[in-house]
Amino acid sequence: MVHAYILIQTEVGKAAQVATTIAEIAGVTRAEDVTGPYDVIVRAEAETVDELGRLVVARVQSVDGITRTLTCPVVNL
Repeated sequence: MVHAYILIQTEVGKAAQVATTIAEIAGVTRAEDVTGPYDVIVRAEAETVDELGRLVVARVQSVDGITRTLTCPVVNL
């Protein structure tokens, strides 16, 4: 299983709506509003890196109100 954090910037005033919508996507385990340079942080999981990429590009990035994402895969050192 591959896990990742997805850092999301949204349009002004859209963070809560974006987090609520993303939380309903299969593969997303958590979506929270935060303060700072990013507006929403998402924890996601998938079977493979390719599946994770499809989740981010096809499902997460298509949510209305998102302006930018940064995906940070978790590594086990």
